[in-house]
Amino acid sequence: MTTVSTLGPGTESNLAPQNPLLLLQRAGQSVWLDYIRRNLLTSGELKRLIEQDGLRGMTSNPSIFEKAIAGSSDYADILAQLHAQNLIAAEIFERIAVRDIQDAADLLRPVYETTKRRDGYVSLEVSPTLARNTPGTVEEARRLWKAVARENIMIKVPGTPEGVPAIRQLIGEGINVNVTLLFSQEAHVRVAEAYIEGLEACQAAGNDVSKIAGVASFFVSRIDTLVDAKLSAKLKNSSSRQEGNLLNSLLGKVAIANAKQAYRKYEELFSSARWKALAARGAQTQRLLWASTSAKNPSYRDVLYVENLIGPDTVNTIPPATFDAFRDHGQVERTLDRDLLAADKTMNDLARAGISMQEVTEKLLDEGIQLFADAFHTLLAAIEQKK
Repeated sequence: MTTVSTLGPGTESNLAPQNPLLLLQRAGQSVWLDYIRRNLLTSGELKRLIEQDGLRGMTSNPSIFEKAIAGSSDYADILAQLHAQNLIAAEIFERIAVRDIQDAADLLRPVYETTKRRDGYVSLEVSPTLARNTPGTVEEARRLWKAVARENIMIKVPGTPEGVPAIRQLIGEGINVNVTLLFSQEAHVRVAEAYIEGLEACQAAGNDVSKIAGVASFFVSRIDTLVDAKLSAKLKNSSSRQEGNLLNSLLGKVAIANAKQAYRKYEELFSSARWKALAARGAQTQRLLWASTSAKNPSYRDVLYVENLIGPDTVNTIPPATFDAFRDHGQVERTLDRDLLAADKTMNDLARAGISMQEVTEKLLDEGIQLFADAFHTLLAAIEQKK
């Protein structure tokens, strides 16, 4: 575990190990938890994570809710009550999700207040079946925002081409948005611009832009999973040592390089004169949020996608096992804007190796939409079965 001295001279605790999760805050990064479950809220565990580990937010998605509801007995009582009301499965899920999100938001409210609206958020996703439906996304986001009725929530909207106008509209209406399923840098730029346009529309309508928050969830480890598979396939057919060396040098490197380049673009977008005009009115930047940060490859360090993405004005939403691992042995230093030339070389070498990043990110977006849709349908089926 990382050791630093934070107390004055002569204090016995000078060399006491510090919690790496807390040290991330000093590096300017907020830690959110990519998980929700009823027992986490009612047992006092979430309160402990906030107080002892510096937890500053939470994210949810259909897969997380599916595992929580179908894979535990935490929801037996409310399921029985709601089934007795003859509600359909989708209505039952929404009632359960809204209750959990409300309770989590209430526990995180002190964080929201002390950070002056920068953190303390819980995210709830619109139905993944609406990922390609702009008006449907806007309508459902408005309804969920009103149902939860908490300032410190974000509605998750996929960063698809159809999601971009929805993001612009919702931000303009003062609804906090967590843009999810971002894999490509081009998609990130589009949603950042939609966020800025939404804030400008909000300001033009005479509303307070300082009350609006948003994050752009940029997925990480899934990129390496797919790229590594493509590299390994090419290695099997490699005919030269030079080509083999090139392919081997890219294994486990592309996701972090892609994220570093996205962060550089974030800094450019939110330092422009256009942005400064909004910042003067109290507007918050749309921080990059690193998602999918568990190491899927067991041969990689289990905290690889946390340690290598540490930098100011960012969020890392971490699943429970990786959260515990980083608390135990995470190393904290500013890494996100280090070795940018190496990141550029990695992305250039990937193209030289004959792998299209555009094809990779488009495939991952389609798969991500399908995975969340499948989890959503599995969840609804499980709710029906529990009747």
